[in-house]
Amino acid sequence: MHKSLFFFLLLINLTALSQPVRYTVANAHSHNDYEQKVPLYAAYNEGFGSIEADIFWHDNELLVAHSAGELSLHRTLEDMYLKPIQSFIEKNKGHAYADSTRKLQLMIDIKTEAVNTLAKLIELLQKYPVLTQCTTLQIAISGNRPDQSTYTSYPSFIWFDGELNKEYSAPALSRIVMMSDDLKRYTKWDGKGNIPEADWNTLQKLVSRSHVLHKPVRFWDAPDFANAWQQLMKLQVDYINTDSIKALSDFFKK
Repeated sequence: MHKSLFFFLLLINLTALSQPVRYTVANAHSHNDYEQKVPLYAAYNEGFGSIEADIFWHDNELLVAHSAGELSLHRTLEDMYLKPIQSFIEKNKGHAYADSTRKLQLMIDIKTEAVNTLAKLIELLQKYPVLTQCTTLQIAISGNRPDQSTYTSYPSFIWFDGELNKEYSAPALSRIVMMSDDLKRYTKWDGKGNIPEADWNTLQKLVSRSHVLHKPVRFWDAPDFANAWQQLMKLQVDYINTDSIKALSDFFKK
């Protein structure tokens, strides 16, 4: 077999191994979940695989907010997410969902300085061994992150969201659980019709590269309606980013 053909087939096989056999709500990511009318519970009750909360270290507390202007709402990470998730796990006898094969990812997007905020987050999480020892709950750090050279120095319950356009060392990759990026970095596509061919080719290369590394992919700032979701699925994007929890859930259930 010609060498180039061999590597092409190998790439296809490795990529296929990274893909879900079919898309379900386990492939849904609740973007800025705390801005939902019913944070956490709406996405959890639909069975979402990933739920995102942004945090600030402010006045000796970890507060959930998208911007500093929302800090006055005083929504603590502990009350909004950690305590309820602990109750889910206790109810489900040590699992994130009643179905013990299902996993839940809690993505925590750090908005303040990375190292100190992450240290405070770890300090808080250590008060919740039910969470940190749960094998079906994954805590992924996004937003402001420490230097990748330090990833392996963090506790084993801390994982990282990688950036799709960056190169990582093998040790750092061992602690990265997914690759994310801003879709608008690569295309001006508005979600209608097909993704333009040149943009599609660029995106496909990025997705395939990540899948060869066995890392699932998510794009934020993507159009958020049925045709756009369908196009992202054709690209084999693993997590579909949404602010429309019920609509995406219904879409998958069809």
